[in-house]
Parts: sequence; C-alpha cells; structure tokens
Amino acid sequence: MNKKRMTVLLPVLTLLAGALAGCGGNDSANEAQSTSPAASTSNAGAAPSGAPVTLTVEVFDRGIQGQPDLNNNTWTRYINDNFGKQNNAIVKFVPVPRSQEIDKLNVLMAANEAPDISFTYDSATVSRYAKMNGIMPLDDLLDKYGKDLTNYLGEKVLSYGVFDGKQVAIPAKRTSLAWIGMFIRKDWLDELGMPIPTTRDELYNTLVAFRDKNPGHVDGVIPWGLAATGMNYGTGNLAESFWGEQSEEDFVTTPNWLKPGNKDALKFLNKLYNEKLISPDFALDKTAKQADADVTNGKVGFFSANWDYPLRQNISEPLKENVPDANFVPIDTFKNYEGKYKKIAYNENGVNVFIPKSSKNAELAIKYLNWMSNPDVLFFLQYGKEGVNHKMVDGIPQVINQTGDNMQTSYLNLDYTLVVNGVELGDPEKNIKALAATAPGLKAVAEQSYKINTTDTYTGFFYDTPNESNIKFGKTLGDMSNQMTDKLIVCKPSEFDSLYDKLVAEYMAAGGKAVMDENVKIYEAMQANK
Repeated sequence: MNKKRMTVLLPVLTLLAGALAGCGGNDSANEAQSTSPAASTSNAGAAPSGAPVTLTVEVFDRGIQGQPDLNNNTWTRYINDNFGKQNNAIVKFVPVPRSQEIDKLNVLMAANEAPDISFTYDSATVSRYAKMNGIMPLDDLLDKYGKDLTNYLGEKVLSYGVFDGKQVAIPAKRTSLAWIGMFIRKDWLDELGMPIPTTRDELYNTLVAFRDKNPGHVDGVIPWGLAATGMNYGTGNLAESFWGEQSEEDFVTTPNWLKPGNKDALKFLNKLYNEKLISPDFALDKTAKQADADVTNGKVGFFSANWDYPLRQNISEPLKENVPDANFVPIDTFKNYEGKYKKIAYNENGVNVFIPKSSKNAELAIKYLNWMSNPDVLFFLQYGKEGVNHKMVDGIPQVINQTGDNMQTSYLNLDYTLVVNGVELGDPEKNIKALAATAPGLKAVAEQSYKINTTDTYTGFFYDTPNESNIKFGKTLGDMSNQMTDKLIVCKPSEFDSLYDKLVAEYMAAGGKAVMDENVKIYEAMQANK
C-alpha cells in the first residue's frame, strides 16, 4: 500500500446530506433481521465467551422530525443481531449533533470519551488528532482483522487516510462523484416563453424576468433561492466561471480569495442581492429551513444545492402537493473563459473513520468495519428487506420511505454504513440507476443532473504531506470565509471594493498566508520528487 498521507484542498463548502422521510410502518422488522444472510462473513466463528463487550460507535443526530431512537431501530437491531451476537458484543451508538460534529468531537476527544469508532468529514481534524498522537495506527489491525475491508476500499481510497506513513483513518468509499447542481423552474420559463439560460448573462436576464413578471403568481417571489454560506442553497460554480487562467501551482496553492476574477464573482452576487434577485434574508438562514420552505411553497425560480436536492422526497413531495405544476430541471449556466462549465466533483474518499487512542476495543472496531464491508450487510443497511424497506424495479432496488423504526435519517443510511458514501450495488451503472430511482417520477431528471454534474469537473488537489498551518488555522479560516462571503453579498455596492480588500487582508493575516506558503512549499517538493 502507498503510505503517503493525502490531504485534500477544497473550496470552502459544507455539504449536508439529505434525509429520507415518508410513510409506512415497521412491520416485520425483526423478521427482516433474523432472515438476513449477512451473519456469514470472514468474522464468523465461535463467539467469544464471558460478559459482552460494548463497542461504541458515533452516529450523527440530524434532528429529523419523527426520527426513530438512534440506538433502537430496524438498523441498529440488525447490527446487534448479526454482528453483536456473533462477537459477544453490544454495539452502542453515540449520537453527535450533525451541526456541531467537530466541536462535540473535540470535547469527547479531550475527555478521552470519544466513541471506539469515531468519524468526521473534515480531513484537517483527522490530521490534527494524528499529529497529537490521539488516534490509533491501524496498519497491523487491518492486516489481521480487515482483509475484506481492505479489499473493498482498495489502495487508492485507503491512501487518503495515511498520516506520516501510517494508516490512521479509514476513508469511506465514495461511489457518487457528482456534487453541486443548479436547478430552474422550467414551468416558469415556459410561462415567459424563455429558453433555459446557458450563460451568466442569460441567467441574469431570466432572474430579472422572474422578479418583474412573477410567472408563479406568488407572494414574495424569490428569483434565486439562497441560504447562509455553509448551508445548502449556495452559489454553485459561479465563482469558477469568473476565475481567470492560472498555472496549476497557483490554482492549487492559493486560496479562492486570491484567484483572478474571484472578486468579480462576489461583486456579481452583490449586484443580484441589491437588485432583489436573491433571498432577502438569506444570511440569517443558518439551517436552510427557510430556503426549503421557500422552494416547497413555490416561491423560488432558481437555486443551487446538492446535485439531487430537488429530487429528494422532503423537497419533491411537499412541492408537488403545494404546486402540482412546478417543474425544476437541472441546468449548466456558468460558462468560463474556456467555454467550459467547470465545477468541483467529489474525490473517491468520503467520511474519515478513526479509532481514538483511548479506545479499549480497537480489534473489535476493525472487525465491525470489516463485517460491514460484506455486500450482504451493505445491501441490508442501505435497502433493508424486500417488500418491507424496498421494492425491486427492473433489477434495481427502490427504497420504500417510512417513518418509525424503519426510517432512514440519512440518505441510504450513510450514518450507519461507515465504509461507503453512496449507493453500493457493486456496479457503477447500477449505482447511477439506483440513484435515479430514489426520485419517483423524476428518473430522467436525476440521470440528466448526474450527467451534467460529472462533466467538466475538477477535484481538489492532494498533497502528500500534511499542511501544519491548515491543521492549525483551517477551521478558523473556513468560518471566516463563510462570514466574508455573506458580508460581501449584502453590503452596499459603493462599499464592496474596500470591504473585499479589507476582509481578504484579515483572512490572510489570520492564517491564510501561512497555509498558502506551506502549500507552495509542499507542492514544489512534490514536483521535484517526480
């Protein structure tokens, strides 16, 4: 295995996974658990004797209305019936608020009370824990107890969890690489006799028409739905369409704030806001609940969010009920100087799973993740029992959205399936079809959105050495970026230029320059070693 630590440099974006909600009951849940073949894995054998061991596992508490007990539901009982009993263990889940996950994790780590299996999407946090010698090296444990897990993830995915030559985290495999999408009300365009916009200027004219002509005939029309920076409802790949030409070194080592054209991108957003083309109180919407309400009540004409956001049941179903004729379609509208629609895509790695140094159950933790990599286990955790939790259509499982014990509080139970982010049917084509199948009646829209948002993509550059300055300043800089963006969008146009320069200078002084200088140093060393 390649033992280089890979640290990702990504634009400051926070991606919240959507929750699945719907209707149904939890009949036959226990039957589903007992009839699954998933107990047959390489971990199978005589269960250890004596008092059962408690394995603690982090789980996100997303605060979904009507969510089940995160420690006692269809999925947790399946885990304990099929892994716990086989290993004389009790798997106990430790809820951590999704919106406070890093802060809460820091507190748990400092008190030596973090779950045996902990995780975070923030790679800088993992690097910081590794530097502090706060997490367990995993190489020997994987060699002894993680054969199936290692084979499933592969060398490339695992390499993202290496720090100073040691495997300290287990990155989940990301099976869907599309990230941000953009969507527009096609029924509004049809009402106005306007085409789908394919450039910034065309989009601007469309937004003005939405504002002035209100084709949805709603109170408080919102041409572009936005929420506070860091939430869903962002600005898509608008910034990329303004960025000018750069060398690879400049592009990957400098913060977005210094990229040529970035100032113009924010000035464009400022113009839209001051012309009442953007959600008026977006900066106060720090949960995106207001934006959700505006979309589902039919007030929004255009927005950017996860590539599949308008297809999710918590958006598509209330929108259909409130505005039956509403029709959001995916678009590509931010063309750059090359004539391309450059947009960021996910890398192959997802959430970072690690075992704190304080854990007394590291061996059992690896066995648990190894068990989870079994295809039968992953299938049940994502889709459950046929006829109860899913139905098969043309060979593709489709989730039956439910409440109560059978409810999945994250997309395909990603909070419980820690070795994978995304659909896992063992075939990329089936995975895409399964993604599209999650949107009843919108399959073609889903496939079109996925195609658009995996075209003209780039991914974050990977460094083979951790950036110590990023470990130290990364969270502070991320928070600053969010605040800077919101302030610049809402300020008076006459104040924009001076405010932009002032805020960027403060950002660089707060650690931005230190991170950039270290990026350059690492990048140049990598090039010299090629």
